[in-house]
Amino acid sequence: MRLSTKSRYGLRAMFDMAYHSGTLPAQIKNISRRQNISPRYLEQIFQDLKKGGLLKSRRGPQGGYFLSRKPQDITVKEILDAAEGNMNLVDCARSGKGCKQTCEFDNHCVTQKVWDEASRRLNDYLASITLKDLCDEGKDMGMEKELDHRFMYFI
Repeated sequence: MRLSTKSRYGLRAMFDMAYHSGTLPAQIKNISRRQNISPRYLEQIFQDLKKGGLLKSRRGPQGGYFLSRKPQDITVKEILDAAEGNMNLVDCARSGKGCKQTCEFDNHCVTQKVWDEASRRLNDYLASITLKDLCDEGKDMGMEKELDHRFMYFI
């Protein structure tokens, strides 16, 4: 199994938002700069993440994209599902949904059970990791947080 750049970049961007902005809106240009991802590509990815209910947006000078829920309530699996779609390892790994394509060995294939179980375990693992977990890992690694100057007030 190989994840597309869309899902990998989507996860990096969501982590970036949670880590650097928390609940405040983040601008594409800042995420793009920190993560070295094209702003145009981020816009495309964010449309899928919005459709998946993970992001919201606000227009205006104090606007941008922001997480729809707290980082501890958004899992890696949700992000990958929104960006990628089905996260089965192979097409015939059913996970209760049946094969995508007609297979002459459906329900008569020993390896189908292997792929079902492997997909289930992978999905369970990805569902156990939240954005907060990634933020904690970033903090433990010593990553510096960048503050957004739009929300800083000087007296």
